[in-house]
Amino acid sequence: MPRFPFIPREDKFFVLFGKGAKNVVNVALEFRNMVEGCEDIVRSAAEITEMEHQGDTITHDIISILHGTFVTPYDREDIAALAQRLDDVVDFIHAATEAMLTYEIENTTQTTKELADILVEQAREIEKAMPILEKHQQLKSVLPHCVEINRLENVADKVYRAALGELFKETDDVINIIKWREIYDLLETGTDRCEDVANVLEGIALKHG
Repeated sequence: MPRFPFIPREDKFFVLFGKGAKNVVNVALEFRNMVEGCEDIVRSAAEITEMEHQGDTITHDIISILHGTFVTPYDREDIAALAQRLDDVVDFIHAATEAMLTYEIENTTQTTKELADILVEQAREIEKAMPILEKHQQLKSVLPHCVEINRLENVADKVYRAALGELFKETDDVINIIKWREIYDLLETGTDRCEDVANVLEGIALKHG
């Protein structure tokens, strides 16, 4: 059942989006701590899995309220898309964590750290942008956050492409190449999903701002 029974339905969306954005930040920070060696990978994987479940619950609650609400603050498809894109970011970070756990990765790479840093920065921009949704007269102020998220995604693309080039140049260990390519793919896709969040926010701002 959806939470927040005493909050008006329109406000519930904003509360849940705030919780979803915070969850993205927490997952990104936990992953970065893990790859920087500050946290045990098994413990971090368990934490991230729990946060992934929390993200699923938030998405479920948003969709449940959406189905039961006649008048929504923004277009239904935008609300549903924003909920799903936030969940996607968490899912891909979670998948990268699980891959590292499965492959028993002990020593991370500079590329993993760089992509983790980018995900944290994107997540923080998403978190900053989310409260603006409540301020209909200020919606256009969400756009600088979207621009920064997109810029960071472009940086991630460059890091990813350079890393693949180095990976194939430095080793002929096929198994090692397969492992790291999968991890890099998942993290780079996570940055893409952050860009998707920005695109939904931008669409809302341009339509309603």
